[in-house]
Amino acid sequence: MPDDRQIISLLQKRDERALQFIRESYGALCFQIAEQIIGNSEDAEECVNDMLMNVWNSIPPQCPVSLRAYLAALVRNAALDKYKSAHRQKRGGVQFSASLDELSEILPSDERVEKQVEQRALTAALTAWLKTLPQDTARLFIQRYFLSHSVRDIAKQNGMRESAVKMALLRARGKLKEYLEQEGLL
Repeated sequence: MPDDRQIISLLQKRDERALQFIRESYGALCFQIAEQIIGNSEDAEECVNDMLMNVWNSIPPQCPVSLRAYLAALVRNAALDKYKSAHRQKRGGVQFSASLDELSEILPSDERVEKQVEQRALTAALTAWLKTLPQDTARLFIQRYFLSHSVRDIAKQNGMRESAVKMALLRARGKLKEYLEQEGLL
């Protein structure tokens, strides 16, 4: 199995084997992210397929530092689009809505004209910022905001009290806001 740099190189050469390697290496992770957001296996699989199409169309010219983070962002965006489309009429009641609401005050709106450029810059900044966090805090952040786990599940998985998880996430969001302001993304 090729590593991430080799997969990116295959994509840049327009070698379709790269898509199979991505599916083998990251398909389960991407499916899990999409299913957590959408809550439906069939739609989650469609999001994974959309992610594969998007990665094919975006590399080149993009050359992500972390293929895993790039793919997670692509499938997350595909799932968000599908989720928003399915829930335009009805709001609330879904776990993912709660985690989105917590970040809504920090992250820029996706309605702006510069959506594509902003998303790429934001993804790169978020990836860089996550690397600055202690491993435990980064894990909590990823579980909540990338995998959309509930605070209760995160607390159980990490042997913590729910209040401690909430406080850690609150502090992490504050640090993220500061970081994004420093980077000129807010």
